[in-house]
Amino acid sequence: MTNPVEYASQLVAVPSVSAQSNAPVSRVVESILRSLGMTVEYQPFDDPAGVPKVNVIGKLGSGTGGLAYFGHTDVVPVTSWSVHEHGPFQPTVRHGRLYGRGSCDMKGSIASFLAAISRVRDRSLREPVYVVCTADEEVGFHGARHVVEHSSLYREMVAGQSRAIIGEPTELNVVHAHKGIFGFRAIAHGRAAHSSTRDGVNANLLMIPFLAEMKRIHDETRVDPRWLNDEFDPPWISWNLGINDLNCAVNITAPVSICTVYFRPMPGQNADDLIGRARTAAEQCGLEFQVECSGQPLYADPDSDYVQQTLKVAGATRSRTVCYGTDGVMFTELKQILVLGPGSIEQAHTDDEWISLDQLDRGTDLYERLITHWCLP
Repeated sequence: MTNPVEYASQLVAVPSVSAQSNAPVSRVVESILRSLGMTVEYQPFDDPAGVPKVNVIGKLGSGTGGLAYFGHTDVVPVTSWSVHEHGPFQPTVRHGRLYGRGSCDMKGSIASFLAAISRVRDRSLREPVYVVCTADEEVGFHGARHVVEHSSLYREMVAGQSRAIIGEPTELNVVHAHKGIFGFRAIAHGRAAHSSTRDGVNANLLMIPFLAEMKRIHDETRVDPRWLNDEFDPPWISWNLGINDLNCAVNITAPVSICTVYFRPMPGQNADDLIGRARTAAEQCGLEFQVECSGQPLYADPDSDYVQQTLKVAGATRSRTVCYGTDGVMFTELKQILVLGPGSIEQAHTDDEWISLDQLDRGTDLYERLITHWCLP
């Protein structure tokens, strides 16, 4: 039996920033799953930039149904690291915490579930346990999409309607809903020339009418009841708008202007309507329009048997919502799905990322109880 700190340290020690291949850490995951007696589906693919990526899916036991855990092995880049005693990929235990990039988001959670499986592996299962470790959750859910489209074990989960846990950090609170994530870009094409002449066409000026329309849409979603939901905090759609003209000098008219927009709708809201309005505005302004990603909100009925039973096992009375997204936006075919994992989202992506050893241990205990509840006689 391996404790979660040992598993987490193995995973954190293997760099797996999303822009790079996660094949090395996936080999570690594969080895652990096989050591636990699981059937393994090793799923290589190339991301949109042509970088080799890997999903790993495991199954313990036979039949269908049971409990399915979902985690991701990619981590965000380390642009700065404030811990001078060790680097971001040197897992270090200090003061009751495990430090390292990905320790909280979300290799620590994966480690807790693996440790829970190690405790039950020799017991006879009534229903199976699945583990899904994806690539590219941090950069567009490419791995999760590939699982949905190509994994035979995932098809089995859908057919048997396995109970699903997305193991993102929730401090072990049961989360029944989170916002979706949609993204697009509008591109204005101008003509570069010396700014002192009449020869250039400044793409930034072409972009301004589109930006004005995006401001109107943004403001509307802050006040129109159609776009508000008090179950979430904040209760409105979260927008993030960026602008870049890629210009290299102040005396050149910008030949291109790029507006990137990402927004997070809530369950029951028609995100396609907002995409359509943005597309129409771009076309009217003569801009190129590209949809970057689309992921529906996650929602489980908080009064459902699955949520209520999970609350009971967790010793809690009420589930909650969160405003960040997860791979769950791709797994909507699974009707019994929630988010539940050790660690705090406040520690994710930080320059001293850590997870408490207490959360790792408590996460392992809770995952073991859930496996026992749903999968053991």
